[in-house]
Amino acid sequence: MRTVVGLWRWRGNPLCRRTDRREAWLALWAALLIAVGAPAAGLLTAAATHDALLRTAREQQHERHRTWARAVDTTVRPGLRTDPASAAPGRDRGRVSVRWLGPADGKPHTGSIAVHQRVRPGERFQVWTDGRGHLTARPMSARSASSHSLLAGLAAGAGAATVLELARRLAVREVMRRRYARWDEEWGRIGPDWGRAGTSN
Repeated sequence: MRTVVGLWRWRGNPLCRRTDRREAWLALWAALLIAVGAPAAGLLTAAATHDALLRTAREQQHERHRTWARAVDTTVRPGLRTDPASAAPGRDRGRVSVRWLGPADGKPHTGSIAVHQRVRPGERFQVWTDGRGHLTARPMSARSASSHSLLAGLAAGAGAATVLELARRLAVREVMRRRYARWDEEWGRIGPDWGRAGTSN
């Protein structure tokens, strides 16, 4: 931005080349697009993602049901410890074979789920099932939808800013390439006569 302000102040200076002005305009437009375009892209992406995720959350909450299941068999492994030298027991984890009745047809179903706590055979607990009685994950909540849409908006805004900055750098690189090409042409024209007295006459 200091380059833009400086070139605008000295725009009538004969030492200010056309490529300098182009570079300043590129910097100005890139700054404006990043300041306006990146937040706009983030907000639009967050809004669209939020609507889509809310629809998905409503569908999942309508289709999935909590039902009681009974543990048939358990396979528990010792929990992981962050410090092997610690004597504190880790959290048990493993899989449990369970049996439950389908919410729609009342037919018995069996399956296996992952657990992070000790479950004894015969113990009852609640699981999530879909409309056909199959085990499924917990439905997405509105809070989770908002969190995911916020992350999507932030990623879209950061991605837009990155793309704009890369485009500015490529454009400045092209301007610099043309500038050096013109310098080479000028040096090829006046270089052989450099330092000779009276060559300009």
